[in-house]
Amino acid sequence: GRVLADAHDFLEGPLVLGLTATPPDRGGRRNEDIERYDNFFGPIDFEVPVPAVVKDGFLAPYQDLAYFVRPQAEELSFIANTDRSFRELMGELCGPRDKPATEVEDVSETPQAPRTAPLLDWLQHVLAERRLPTGVAPDWADFQRRDPSLSDAGPRCLLRRGIPLPEGVPEPPDMLGAEEIPEIEILVPVLDRYIRHGLRRSGNPEDHALAERAIQRLRLLGVQISETGSRACASPVGRVMAYSKAKAEALPPILRAEQQALGERIRAVVVADYEKTSAVTAEVSHLLDAEAGGAVAAFQTLVGDEETDALDPVLVTGSSVLVDDDLAPTLLARARQWLDQRGYDVQLRFDEEDGFHVLNGQGADWCPRVYVHLLTDLFQEGVTRCLVGTRGLLGEGWDASKINVLVDLTTVTTSMSVNQLRGRSIRLDPDDPQKAANNWDVVCVAPEFAKGLDDYDRFRRKHETIFGVTDDGAIEKGVGHVHAAFTSLQPDELEHSVAALNHDMLHRAALRREVRVLWRIGEPYHPEPVRTLEMKLPVIPRGFPPFGRSREPWSDRSLTLAIGEAILGALLEADLLSKPRSVQLTERAGGYLRLFLEHASHEDSAMFTESLREAMGPLHRPRYVIPRHIDRVDDIWLSRLLPAVVGRYFQRRHRRLVMLHAVPTPLARNKDLAAIYEQHWNRHVSPGQAMYAYRGEGEQLLRDAQRQKLGPQGTIHEKEVFL
Repeated sequence: GRVLADAHDFLEGPLVLGLTATPPDRGGRRNEDIERYDNFFGPIDFEVPVPAVVKDGFLAPYQDLAYFVRPQAEELSFIANTDRSFRELMGELCGPRDKPATEVEDVSETPQAPRTAPLLDWLQHVLAERRLPTGVAPDWADFQRRDPSLSDAGPRCLLRRGIPLPEGVPEPPDMLGAEEIPEIEILVPVLDRYIRHGLRRSGNPEDHALAERAIQRLRLLGVQISETGSRACASPVGRVMAYSKAKAEALPPILRAEQQALGERIRAVVVADYEKTSAVTAEVSHLLDAEAGGAVAAFQTLVGDEETDALDPVLVTGSSVLVDDDLAPTLLARARQWLDQRGYDVQLRFDEEDGFHVLNGQGADWCPRVYVHLLTDLFQEGVTRCLVGTRGLLGEGWDASKINVLVDLTTVTTSMSVNQLRGRSIRLDPDDPQKAANNWDVVCVAPEFAKGLDDYDRFRRKHETIFGVTDDGAIEKGVGHVHAAFTSLQPDELEHSVAALNHDMLHRAALRREVRVLWRIGEPYHPEPVRTLEMKLPVIPRGFPPFGRSREPWSDRSLTLAIGEAILGALLEADLLSKPRSVQLTERAGGYLRLFLEHASHEDSAMFTESLREAMGPLHRPRYVIPRHIDRVDDIWLSRLLPAVVGRYFQRRHRRLVMLHAVPTPLARNKDLAAIYEQHWNRHVSPGQAMYAYRGEGEQLLRDAQRQKLGPQGTIHEKEVFL
């Protein structure tokens, strides 16, 4: 950039055209460098997403996979103790303060200032009075404007503990999805205000001591509270999760599965942050040694496993080259030949270690540039089929077209670094026109603890900027393209799903041919994103559609499609869509369904998707509601005696209400629109009358349904994807 600035002045202001594969991250950059970049390039005018390049055949197709591990026993004990310490802190903060008078030993002592009220009592008082350090806010809107963090987190904190909100404090608008917010995220703003504005301002020394204990324990969880507020800091627990020794143990099962699928064609690269980690601090030095989470630990794990040792792993970093002992003679001979052919003045020798050799070179030409080029060529030839290295050396600028397996052990989440790393594996291989790459993340989880999902959150942030193909052929940005469940997987669900998820991921490692089919390379594609609704229904009551004599009971697929058809038909009849469209439904792993309008405009797609969300989502103050019935079929004595093909005509049907649904807002604006929706609902889904839910019979029906939990309870995500 500095060179360009001088050239720009020398050429007296030429026209500048900027082209880059990786727009820079601004974090840690000097202000003058950021200003220079903005002056030359400004915002991005045109961007070609990676999937478009894959679909046009200029990059190899790929799939993103994840493998989950638990911390090792000692690591888990440290995390549990930290979590227990935090729970004890919360008990101390929320417990009683002042001693009863009978416990005061000597009433003649100088009386101390009263203790600050317990946390939850203090919070109720602050919210009820809208009390801020600078004074009382005249109304809730002003309180919310002056302290948005506390006004959002405070009510959530109380509601999660079953404490009613004080009068005048509104419920947060999105409480329906509030269970997805981690507990610690809600507590931090509350604890920050309580410590700074409550305990530290108290006149009682015991409150000051409690504040210091709280600050020290929160620091272990990655929260630093100072005089001016709270901020994230390095967390010992986060370090243990990020650099857990269990992560290296994931490499053998991953590479065994890949080797079984690819055979001799496997070319695997394992990338870590460092050769040896710099993350060891006093708090975790008993758990993480200098090699924990680094490339050396990964390499030693690979050569220590019989099957992955057969890949002849080689570690290459900016300062070291380690070679599997079985490979050493072959590599030495081939390396000397390579160096002689290029006229390099280098003498090679090996120092033996337990299970591997250290390659050392002497001579003027021995440097990382030379030995990285050497080992890359040997990797391409198959002399070694597994390279282990660091992102600094095997990142931007490093090129090996035969990589078909990438295992990412790094902690990077910035878009530039993530894209640079993923870009290593998706180069086209001229010797393998059917190449498809697998990109693996290894994620350490302990979801039962307060910070036990730190590494999982890092995994989610990493994929926020990554497009990938889903198992139903859509191109989706975000962690949902790895697995549909990851979009909103809750801690308790993750804890019980790790084994099943790992099994699914290892199975998918072999599905490269299917991945190429999903990418539909060379076929026309819609260049604009399409809004879709992805959902997973709870177990639906067994029963039949309540019209005709249907032989097929409702399934998740048929019911969802029927409701989609009812919404589409009503929107078309009400002239709320521009032209007729068709409803498309695809299925994803884990029982998730995706519904969307094919080839619809952005406006039509948005209206249909939002309408479907309301119809399939929880009952949250709907204007109109409509019931859904099913038919239950029971045998009578005659139907049991007759053959099934005849007996079904003598079965008895019973109709019952199983669910109450909201009428979508665009079709609930008035009685006439609701009547149109009712007709299409009756045709596709169920008999039933659309009823006004703000008073009378409809209001009572809504109350009864909410009391009996007859409202939809499924998991719903709205996503924009490329199709």
